[in-house]
Amino acid sequence: MKVVYVIDSLANKGGAERIILNKMEYMATHFGYDMSIIACYQNEQTPNFYPVPEQITQYKLAVPYYSQYKYHYPYRLLLKRRLRHQFCKRVKETVQAIDPDILIGVSYFGADVVTSIPCRAKKLVEVHEPRPFTLSNYGLCRGRLSNWYMKHFRDWYFKRVEAQADLVVTLTPGDAHEWRKAKRVLVIPNFTVMPVERVSDVSAKRVIAAGRLEWVKGYDRLIPAWKIVSDKHPDWHLDIFGLGMREQDLKQQQESLGLQERMTIHPATSAIGKEYSASSIFALSSRFEGFGLVLLEAMQCGLPCVAYDCPFGPAAIVKDGQNGFLVPEGDIEQLAEKLLVLIEDDDMRRRFSKAAVEHSKKFTADEIMLQWKQLFEELTNA
Repeated sequence: MKVVYVIDSLANKGGAERIILNKMEYMATHFGYDMSIIACYQNEQTPNFYPVPEQITQYKLAVPYYSQYKYHYPYRLLLKRRLRHQFCKRVKETVQAIDPDILIGVSYFGADVVTSIPCRAKKLVEVHEPRPFTLSNYGLCRGRLSNWYMKHFRDWYFKRVEAQADLVVTLTPGDAHEWRKAKRVLVIPNFTVMPVERVSDVSAKRVIAAGRLEWVKGYDRLIPAWKIVSDKHPDWHLDIFGLGMREQDLKQQQESLGLQERMTIHPATSAIGKEYSASSIFALSSRFEGFGLVLLEAMQCGLPCVAYDCPFGPAAIVKDGQNGFLVPEGDIEQLAEKLLVLIEDDDMRRRFSKAAVEHSKKFTADEIMLQWKQLFEELTNA
């Protein structure tokens, strides 16, 4: 079985890149599949952020897409068109040379091109973020013309993908509904391979959050909630781990609320499992999540989770009142209230911790990857 993924780059530190490599390594190691990944915008001099396992063949097409931003309009539009032609030509030639059985694109990058390549492969699209936010301008300050263009481009893009893809695979039932006009839609959740050295005893007076310091992660909605919590329990501490463009804004917000001694914003860490295990509660304040892999990782380590019920990931993982709490999207006071409930009720915290560990066992690599194997064999046998 030859399987090919097409993405923009492996130089990015993102959850999609990490889970794709995890899945590819599993397929190569356990199923003996011939795995290849095409990184369209990456050149040979650009290192991968995550190490690519030796069982996976990587192709770097070196399309200099970002070079267009050195120029002003209207030349930028002309260059953009040339670069897209270059991208289409190179990815088509590379895919046809490999001649895969299964060809997989990702919803946020070039899926319209990937699903239109003439070849014998079954063409799949993996969705790693909710459709309403895919290729959107949410959280970005752009002009009217840019917003108008993106709206019409997204409509055209989705219609092409729906018409061309043999199958769209989403992470949650909620997002599957958004893709209902596609030929076929299937839900296969993510899994985590993060090693768990120790399950938390949830006795530490520490709440943890992790993820990129960007608008989408909504830390600007967590920090004011923590102000409410820490005013009642100043002996508890909030630790946020991540990197991103909003770091200074968040630190200014922290200072303005007088939280310098009650919370800390740390750089991202490769040892996040140890940080989970040294905490008692996980907080997720995202405006949207494709799946919410950090929730699953935290649960593996025994942490009850409190999350905004944003589209679409948290509700697929957090069982409200059993292993954590889902609060109305954007309701800062409710987020604070549920954090306080867990902080003030030791027995509930321990009960939720055990339930979190048990629930996380439904998302093991063996369970999830068996679904992918059955799908690929069904498609190729058909």
